[in-house]
Amino acid sequence: MLKTQLLHPTILQVLGASGHGSTILIADGNYPFITRANPAAERVYLNFMPGILTATQVLEGLVTAIPIEAAHVMTPPDGSDQAIFTEFRKLLPGTELQKLGRFEFYDMARGSDVSLVIATGEQRIYANILLTIGVVPPPAV
Repeated sequence: MLKTQLLHPTILQVLGASGHGSTILIADGNYPFITRANPAAERVYLNFMPGILTATQVLEGLVTAIPIEAAHVMTPPDGSDQAIFTEFRKLLPGTELQKLGRFEFYDMARGSDVSLVIATGEQRIYANILLTIGVVPPPAV
């Protein structure tokens, strides 16, 4: 049994094979997973039922497993913050949420650096986040 909070075998496998600069998409229940994400990325469908699992629950597990260098969020046409952004910020202290319009976000999600796409049952709109994996510094000598 693993001691980490994250236990999903496929997610752990992809994270282990990904490296610095690889990107992970956590997508809400409305996201067009097939057409608006890198076709070579591994897909994990955690959208069991509406509201289960949420984007923030998935993010909570990922932050225990990987360093996060950057986070991009999708915003509506007016660029306004969404309520879920407050939750993202709490889970990503010290990481600025970089805002992208819908189609800019889609373009980034189709990029070759996206190694993992996680579909959630998140019902809130604009609840999508792209995480860039950072580096694990060597131990102090």
